[in-house]
Parts: sequence; C-alpha cells; structure tokens
Amino acid sequence: MTAVAERVAAPGAPREPSLRVRFGWAVTDTLTITRRNLLVWVRVPAYLVFTVIQPVMFVLLFRYVFGGAITVPGDVTYVNFLIPGIIAQTAAFATFGTAIALAQELKKGVIDRFRSMPMARSAVLAGRLVADTGRMLITILIIIGVGYAVGFHFTNGFVPAVAMVVLATGFGIAICCISAYTGLAIGDEESVQAFGLIWLFPLTFLSSAFVPISTMPGWLQAFANNQPVTYTVDAMRALALGGPVAASLWKSLVWLAGIFVVFLPLAVRAYRRAS
Repeated sequence: MTAVAERVAAPGAPREPSLRVRFGWAVTDTLTITRRNLLVWVRVPAYLVFTVIQPVMFVLLFRYVFGGAITVPGDVTYVNFLIPGIIAQTAAFATFGTAIALAQELKKGVIDRFRSMPMARSAVLAGRLVADTGRMLITILIIIGVGYAVGFHFTNGFVPAVAMVVLATGFGIAICCISAYTGLAIGDEESVQAFGLIWLFPLTFLSSAFVPISTMPGWLQAFANNQPVTYTVDAMRALALGGPVAASLWKSLVWLAGIFVVFLPLAVRAYRRAS
C-alpha cells in the first residue's frame, strides 16, 4: 500500500493523470490486492487443503461407491465420464470462498477502508477474482492428478486437454462473478454460504456432470438439458475424450458471456453501494 501513498504525495504529480497512467495504477493495485489475498492461503495452508478435500472426496465417492451402479452410453468408462463433471463442480464450488471472503471484509469494514484509499476502485474486485482464479486453477490440476490416480485419462490429445482446463477455469470465473455479487449484496457470511448451497447444488447435480440426463425423469430433462453446467460439462467431456464439441462449446460460451454481462456490472454496483 506504500505505492498508493507515494502516488498521492509525489511532488509534481499531474492533477489529472493520463489514461495510460491510470491504467498502470489499476494494474498495480490489482496485483497488490491479489498478493494480499494469496498470502492468506500461503499463511493458512489448511484453507487450501480443505478446499481440495471436498472434490477429492467426491471423486472417490462416485468412483468407488456409486460408479459400479451407474452406466454411461458408448464405450466411455464411468471414471472418464465423471472427472470432467467433478472438475466443473469443483470450479463452481470454489466460488464459495469469493462470496464468503467479500462478505467478511464488508462486515469488518475492510472494504470501506479500501474505498477511502487513493487506489483504483476496480482493484478490490479484480484482485479477488485474479487470486481466486489462481486458487481455482491449482485445485483443478490437483483433481486431474487424482483422476489419473483412479483411472482417468485424456484421450483427445494435449491441446484439447489444455482447452478443457481453460474452459473449466472460465466457467469458474463466471460463477465467481455471481458469488461476488451475492457476497456484497447479502453482506453476511453465514447467509451467503446458505444461499450458495441453495442455488449451486441443484445447478451442478441437475446436469450431465454425474449421470446421463436420459436417466432422469422427462420433466427434469428439460431443465438439465438447457442449463450452463450441462453445456460446459458436455464441452469439457468432448475436449477431454473426443467427440462432437462445437454445439455444446458455443452454447457454453454464450451462457458464460451472458453471466459476465449480467453479473459483473451487478458486482461492481454492489461494491460501490457497499458500506
């Protein structure tokens, strides 16, 4: 934060800095907030461990408890069918940390102190999203490693595998925007956590993440077939294992773009109104 103070106190600093200078300050402030958020996980490694434990438990539970009772179409093994769904669920559930952390900082007055400082207004939200993206990417790579340990394999080549990880990360960032908005709008960490369970659990489980949608009741298939988690998981599965990818991929990207367009401005507006 010293750089922020020096920015104000620097002799001869222009009263109206140029757009390029303001952009540079915004990047610097964002990186500073990102570093601050990442230090929490470095100094409290148990937080990162607990973030990883839940998806690992889901992998083992579905692989060895439910996997024998679930059949999937074609010659795809259930573990190969499962891991892309687990990765998408992990990316979505990782956003709980975004909502809870913002609610905590709002309640403790940290956000008010940030807003009173001569720093870019965008840095708090951007720094949070960048830090959570890094945490999410590490968790996704760990889950892929666990998947390989229990029998999962990419069968479509290296580049599509990387594209699957990128898509999963983009999906998680989009859900982070929703979580950032709910964390700032609700402002209470317990309420935020309860609300996250209400909408995230149905959205991830009522999809193609864990079972073929054809096994669901007909009235439920209409919802499961036309929601962002299903499109994203189907695209990730096709990238990882091969098969038609274009239809599910463009629908997934349209959904993610729509989430960004709607919830990113809402999160910025909630941040400006937070007190």
